[in-house]
Amino acid sequence: MADPQQVPVGVSTASVWPQKAGVAFEMAADLGYDGVEVMIWADPVSQDVSALRRWSRRTGVPVLSIHSPSLLITQRVWSPDPEVRLRMSVDAALELGARTVVVHPPFRWQRRYGDAFGDLVDELEAESGIEVAVENMFKVRPPGGSRTSRVSAFRPSIDPTDVGFRHYTLDLSHTAAAGMDALALAERMGKGLTHVHLADGTGLPKDEHLVPGRGIEPCAELLEKLVSSDFAGQIVLEINTRRSPSAAQRSKDLAESLLFARFHLGQ
Repeated sequence: MADPQQVPVGVSTASVWPQKAGVAFEMAADLGYDGVEVMIWADPVSQDVSALRRWSRRTGVPVLSIHSPSLLITQRVWSPDPEVRLRMSVDAALELGARTVVVHPPFRWQRRYGDAFGDLVDELEAESGIEVAVENMFKVRPPGGSRTSRVSAFRPSIDPTDVGFRHYTLDLSHTAAAGMDALALAERMGKGLTHVHLADGTGLPKDEHLVPGRGIEPCAELLEKLVSSDFAGQIVLEINTRRSPSAAQRSKDLAESLLFARFHLGQ
């Protein structure tokens, strides 16, 4: 059985968007999170390792993980080459003392990167000691497609266990959008499950990132299952607060999310 007190609970800088990454460090300190995951994207602070180090030292909040710039909107962040972006993410993790880099599977059109992706992940983990945790994704509606048509933008699929990697990130908002069984996916990931993006969804085919407990995903069951196993990874709240009417509401949602995680982890 895992020691629940040894499982860190962090918050993604994406959870405070459209605020800057520094706000996530401040809120993590105020609310009692164990650390932050830095989403590398358009925010200049998120791309600046020196600035992130200053925020970490100023607030006393460590960087638990780095989310590499894998989104469609971040295809030009740091470099147009996805291999370079992943290598830079691992370098950033090393410099900031983070143990994990979260990365999406390659897009279908990234042929050269996709062909070399498995070997690249193995190489980076062996050289750095950083866990490169590949994340589950979901299908999307194609341009001009019907309401029910869905296609995968990822190769070979939205489920990284179809290929097999040493480390995985399980995202519960993504399982909701994909209509996947999150508990079954966790079983397939097995001991490779090292990182969890904790959020909820209603089952709509879109990435909702709700506060856990406000949707249909088995967020509580997953956390309790992890505690009963030998899970030694990290939990990161990745919720969507962009429509929060005030800073106070954003803080309330992040506090509720942290309480949910700690309660079901037995902390």
